[in-house]
Formats: sequence, structure tokens, C-alpha cells
Amino acid sequence: MVLRSCCKFGPVLVWFRLGYVVLLWLCVTHLRCARAETKTVVQKDAEFDVTYNDTVTSDNQTIYAFNHTVSRNKTEGVRVTVNILSEGAESSPILFVVRQKQAVLSFQVPLILRGLYQRKYPYAHVGRTLCQPPTRSLTETQYFFVDVSTLSSLGTHYQLRISRVDSFTLHTDKKFSFTASPSQPQYFKYVFPDGVDTVIVKVNSEMTFPCSVMSIQDIQCPVYDLDNNVAFIGMYQTMTKTAAITVQRKDFPSNSFYVVVVVKTEDEACGGPLRFYPLRPDELIDAGNRSKILDVVVSPAISSDVYVMGMLFCLGIFLSFYLLTFLVACVENKRSVDRPTVVYRKPGVTPVSPYEYGSFVDNASTLSSEAITDSIASDANYGYMERSLESVAGRSRQESLSSIEEDDYDTLADIDSDKNIVRTKKYLCVSDLARKDKRVLSKKYQIYFWNIATIGVFYALPVIQLVITYQTVVNVTGNQDICYYNFLCAHPLGNLSAFNNILSNLGYVMLGLLFLLIVLQRDIIHSRALDRNDLNALECGIPKHFGLFYAMGTALMMEGLLSACYHVCPNYTNFQFDTSFMYMIAGLCVLKLYQKRHPDINASAYTAYACLAAVIFFSVLGVVFGKGNMVFWIVFSVLHILATMLLSTQLYYMGRWRLDSGILRRIVYVIYTDCIRQCSGPMYIDRMVLLVMGNIVNWSLAAYGLLKTPNDFASYLLAIAICNLLLYFAFYIIMKLRSGERIQCMAMVCILFTAVVWGFALFFFFQGLSTWQKTPAESREHNRDCIVLSFFDDHDIWHFLSSIAMFGSFLVLLTMDDDLDNVQRDKIFVF
Repeated sequence: MVLRSCCKFGPVLVWFRLGYVVLLWLCVTHLRCARAETKTVVQKDAEFDVTYNDTVTSDNQTIYAFNHTVSRNKTEGVRVTVNILSEGAESSPILFVVRQKQAVLSFQVPLILRGLYQRKYPYAHVGRTLCQPPTRSLTETQYFFVDVSTLSSLGTHYQLRISRVDSFTLHTDKKFSFTASPSQPQYFKYVFPDGVDTVIVKVNSEMTFPCSVMSIQDIQCPVYDLDNNVAFIGMYQTMTKTAAITVQRKDFPSNSFYVVVVVKTEDEACGGPLRFYPLRPDELIDAGNRSKILDVVVSPAISSDVYVMGMLFCLGIFLSFYLLTFLVACVENKRSVDRPTVVYRKPGVTPVSPYEYGSFVDNASTLSSEAITDSIASDANYGYMERSLESVAGRSRQESLSSIEEDDYDTLADIDSDKNIVRTKKYLCVSDLARKDKRVLSKKYQIYFWNIATIGVFYALPVIQLVITYQTVVNVTGNQDICYYNFLCAHPLGNLSAFNNILSNLGYVMLGLLFLLIVLQRDIIHSRALDRNDLNALECGIPKHFGLFYAMGTALMMEGLLSACYHVCPNYTNFQFDTSFMYMIAGLCVLKLYQKRHPDINASAYTAYACLAAVIFFSVLGVVFGKGNMVFWIVFSVLHILATMLLSTQLYYMGRWRLDSGILRRIVYVIYTDCIRQCSGPMYIDRMVLLVMGNIVNWSLAAYGLLKTPNDFASYLLAIAICNLLLYFAFYIIMKLRSGERIQCMAMVCILFTAVVWGFALFFFFQGLSTWQKTPAESREHNRDCIVLSFFDDHDIWHFLSSIAMFGSFLVLLTMDDDLDNVQRDKIFVF
């Protein structure tokens, strides 16, 4: 029985004894480890401005105790400087922990900072400024402790020094110079003086590299003053030689802030060279000497009175154009009243003077359709006799044109076979290319206005939404490298960082609206002349179609709106906002010049806007993929040259050619007959001169782009459009004078005024206050102070002058052919 019980509990006793042995072994091991890990902790009372040379091992830990008196009315910085003197300390660094009243700062020495591709840079000399906790009493004694420890069993020799920073507080308009490095960042405190709500903090250096970061942070602990954490809070900018941040009191409840300057471990963020090293695991790289001498100055920014003066100045400039236009309109109206008017009446009816014409105009709707039909049919120059107007004569001129489409009326339906004869004559007159029904063409060109208005709405809405998001991101993250401002003259208003750059775009909108009003006035006067069958309006001068003018005015207003959106946060991703409607304006001006003498064969709105859409498409591709991409530049240059040749052929033959499978055979035949079989000159010499010059210019621009591959593709594309516009405009003026026509006084004044303003505008444009082709730090090297009212910079002046110059250019197009208003169209040459 007893034997059976022992057999039953025997295994339990064995396991119990085994567990007891294991427990005893663990206790002995723990006691040995505790004895081995016992450290000697030494606390020393330390003093400021004394260098302590000491050695630390894993068996001892040193605590330095400091105390200092803090005054509420005077802020003094405290700086910790550590230098490692032993070799090979990278494997077992020393840990320094600074314990303060409301903050703890810890760092290891050697300090390891990381760069791109996880490259590691050790720094044996480290200097850090301690965060200053606020004090409520007038004076207070504060204590802080510096704990020094390491896990290395070998002794590591170090130097420790705690010193006061007497120049810790920055003073208004007083420059302070200092030295910083990646392991020795610097920061200073600034307190807003009474009466100052906005200041601008400027940091400058004579040295381009090493790359640095300036940060504005609130008065709180900890202060983020290392390369790997400086972007965590506040506002910050990378810099090479200069940086500037505008700071508002409302953003800092304590009425003070820290100016933090950090030197980066590498220069890639500032556009510096990329240093290649053999990338091995845990390899430490000697960064060399990266100390940088800088100076900082805090200056008061502009007051609210300057904002008001800037806005009044801007409004005053452009409202003066409204006043001047009103005065000119009054003078022109008086002249038109004194000018006799000839009314187109039935044959045999004596024209009446404008003084006898009042009752006739009032009863214009009672004119018989036969009178209008007979009067129009009596002029064979317009070709209206080719088509019976009996079905049209009954329509009142007051009838809405909304139901009229271009296909409803084709006054050339019966003479399609004559197009090749009419348009290929050696000498063409405007009457040859103004044969279609006026109402049809008017409706056709009105489509330009409605299409661009629709495009503007659908384009502007997402743009506005996007730039609001951009500005929100900038305000939330504080990353001022996102936007390429002129930070030395960037005046914030509300959430907008550079209100002055936005305000200066007001001129485009106001002058665009003024141009629309001028065009509307001319449109109304012309419509009334047509209603009373004025002979000059019916048979004389360049055919007046105002749809393209309305589109140009709308494009100018949209340019102002989108340029303002771009300047909310200018950078390379949204530069197309600033240029898209510039392409539109250049294209519409070319079309308007061509339409003046070719109203019947000008491009339709759909074709024109499709081509402009292709231009904007290539603009986006060039910005995204064009930088250094030779394949893109080859493709674009080939397409540019092909488009130039196709357009030249279209213009030379007045559209009377076909692009089909037989085009090559016809080209060979023309070369054989005109160049080989007999050497004959071009039939249309003037057109050939224009097209040869245009091809030389465009081929040269294509070659320049292919050889130089400019980074700013959008500006390069805009230069192509402007060069072609200027070339065609110069050709038009020369041919106009060569044909015996003259330029009236008003048009001449507009031409001279516009040329002068364009010259000054381009001068300010090429000042280049910022450029998104470079890094943000490199762009800030071009920043300059304000030049007008301490509110507007050079680029704002460009906005003022370019909007005025564009308005003047539109007036030139509107008035340059006013001398032909009394000349019959069969005596006005086409060129």
C-alpha cells in the first residue's frame, strides 16, 4: 500500500525538486547581474563658463547640477557645448540628458545625422541651446541637471561647458551675426514691441553653401533645432544666401517667437552637388567643415495704412483709364454728330442728312422689304445678286439671330465653283473675301465669345479650388518652400501669403472689362448704322465683326483672374494657370488680324480653340517631361516645323488645297513646273515674303529649343506665340502703309503708347525676382525689396504695365483700320 503511494507521487516529487533547482539558479544569476550593473553615480555642483574635462564609463555616471536666476524682464539663453576627445567613440556614444523644470533635452555624442540614401555623418563637437521655460515671478532661481552616461566599458574622455548667451534676444532693426553648423544649431528669441503687429525676419550669408534652414517657432519646449526635426512645427525655408519670413503677431499668442537656424547635413535641398559615396551598411562619412557664418535682422513690416494706400493706388491707376475713355468717347460722339451720314435708299431716292433722318430712323421697321432687296442687289461687288433674297427680305433686321446657324445661309452655295477663281486671283480685294451673309458671319464669330466664356468658367473653378488647397497646405505645414514668392516683398492678408502679387492683377480684369465696354459701344453704333442702312456701314471699310473682340476682352479678364490664382502659391506645377490664357490672347490676336481682310475664310471657333488646346497640352507635357528629355524635344521640334509648313501652305493658297494621298504628287509637279521646267517667281509675292520670314523665325526657334532644351518650356512656347504675333502685326502695318492706306491719329497714339509701355513692362519682367526652374533656396537669391509704396515689387509693376500694354494692343487692333471706314471694299487690298 505504501509502495503503491510512493510510486504514485514519485514523478511529482521529481518535478518539484527540478523546479526548485531552476529557481535557485535564477536567483543567483539575478544577484550576480545586479551586482555587475551597479554604477557609481557622482553629482557635482557645476558653474557656468567653466570647461569640465572628465571621463565616463559604463560603471560610473556623472550628474552636473546648475542653478541660475531667471528674470521675467530679461531673457538669457543657456548653451550646452560638448566635445568628445577619445577616438573610436562612434561605437559607444555618450548620452547627455539635460533635465529642466519643464523640459528634457537629450542627445548623443558623437551625434549621427542622416542624409539622402541613409548616409550617416558623425559629429564629435555638439552645441545645443536650452529651451527657456517661462517664469511668472519677477525673478526666480531655476535648477537644471546634466546627466552623462554611456554603455561603453572603456573610458571615453569628453569636455562639457555650460555658458550664457547674452545676445539671445533679438532687437528690432539690429543685425546680429553668428556661426552655425549641423551639430551646432542656433536659435534666438524675438518679442513684438508695442505698436508692431507684423515683422519680417531676414537671414543672410555671404556663403552660398552649406545649405541652411530658417524656422520660426512658437515659444515652447522642446525647440526643434536639428536637420531631422526642424520641419516639424512652425514656418520654415531652405536658404543659400538669403531667407525672409513675414511673421504676424496674431499667429503667436505669447507675442514672441524663436528664430531657429539649422545647417543641413547635405546640400541637395538647395541645389548643391550630390556627393556619391560607396554605400555600405553602417558606414560613417566625414562631412568635413560645414560651418556657416550668418546674420539675422528683424524689421517691422508695413502697417495697415500702407495696405490701404496700395489698394487705392491700384484702383486709381485703372479707374483713370475709365475716365480717359469716357472723355474720348464724348469727343468722338460730338464729332460723329457733326459728320454727315449717307443713307442707302432706293435708286432715285435722294439721301437725307442726319438732321432730317430722325423720323426715318423711328420708322425704320416700316421700310419695305423690296427697298432693302433692291438696294442690296444693286451692288454687284458683294455678289448678293447671285442668290435670291426674296425669302430673306421679309425677315426684320430686329429678328434674333439665336436661330441662325452658319449652314442655314450660304450666300456662296451657287458659286462654289468660283471659289477657286476668286481666292486665287493675283490681286484680291476685301469684297472678294466678304461675300457671305453678315448675319451668318456675326453668329459665327459670336461663338468665339461664348466658347471662351464657357472655357473660362470650367477652367477657373478647379483652379481656384486647387490654389485654396495649396495655400491651406502652406499655412498648416509651414513649408514655405512650396511657393516661389518674392519673400522680401510678400505682404500677407488673411490666409493669403502675398496679397500684393494678387492685387496687382486687378488691372487685367478692370481693363478687360473696359475693353468689352468699348467694343460694345462700337457694336451698338454699327448695329444702328445697319438698321438705318448707312451706306458706309453696308459697303465701306473692313467688315465689322465683334465676336473676336469680345473673346479677347474676356481672355484678358481671365488672364487676370488666373494670374492672381497662380500668385496665391506660384510653383512649377501650376505655372500653366498663368500662361494658358496668354496663349489664348496671342492666338485670338493673330486670328483677328487675319479676319480683318479675310472674314469669309477665317478659322471657326471650334478649330481655333482645338488648336489652342493642343498648345496648352504640349505646355503641360513640356513642364512635366521636357526638362532634359531629348526625345520630347525632338518630337516637339518636328511637330513645330510640320505645323509651320502646313499653316504656311494654308495661308498661301487661301485654303484652296487638300491634304490627301495625292499631295506628294502635286508637290513634285509644282516643283517641276515652277522650278525645273521654267524658273518662275511666286504668284503671291507679299504672302510669300511673310511666310518665308515666318518659317525662318519658327525654324530658328525650333532649332534653339532642340539645342538648348530650356527648362522653362511654358515661357519658350509663349515666346513662339508672341514672335509669330509680332511678325504678322509688323507685316500687316508695312503692307497697310505700302498699299497707300494711312493710320489715323488715335491709332497712332495707341501704337506709340503701347510700344513704350511694352518696353518698360519687359524691363521689369526680366528682373526675375523668383524662378521655379531652380530650388526654392536658389530662387530666393533673386528676391528684392519693394520699390513702390513699400508695397509693390518689380513683378507687380510688370503686372500693371503688361495689363496696360495688352489693353493698348487691343485698342490698336480695334482702331488701326478706322481710316478705311469711308473706302469701298473693292478698293481695299487683301494681304
